[in-house]
Amino acid sequence: MVFGFFNRRKGVDVGPLYLSIVAQARQPVFYRDWAVPDTIDGRFEMLMLHLVLVIERLRGEDKAISAVGQDVFDFFLKDMDRNLREMGVGDMSVGKRMKKIGRSVYGRFDAFRPPLADRDLAVLAAAIDRNAFAGDSHPGEANRLAAYALECAERLASQATSDIEAGRVDWPVPGDAQQGQDG
Repeated sequence: MVFGFFNRRKGVDVGPLYLSIVAQARQPVFYRDWAVPDTIDGRFEMLMLHLVLVIERLRGEDKAISAVGQDVFDFFLKDMDRNLREMGVGDMSVGKRMKKIGRSVYGRFDAFRPPLADRDLAVLAAAIDRNAFAGDSHPGEANRLAAYALECAERLASQATSDIEAGRVDWPVPGDAQQGQDG
């Protein structure tokens, strides 16, 4: 116990960064115009997409910055746990639900990481189509979301890590960057 105290690294307050991710994932255009279901699952998928984008951006940095990505992920898990409890999920079921959420998150990383790294619009769109539309295929909207995600990745790559850590993320306005990507 004492050794853990001395080995703790000085953490960054990732609350503002996480709130930025959540705010971007809740942009009405995704649900109103881009066919993402305005449901718990649809909102979860948009949160996952934005979380993956930020964590992937931080992942390529040195250990201290990469650890911020882990801190954001941990903050997300605590938020999911809190949300489940607020929704009335009993203590006995929270663990099972959190395991399912964890599998979902790792699945999104596996699905989104390669096409983001390769800037492969078609593969990313297919992954988004499988996950974001609750079994309803929407290739045009998935393509639009994939183009948006690639624009987010570009913007994140060009931003100072200190700004991202502080939650000052320059997110693109959904719809502005994807002109001509509708189908």
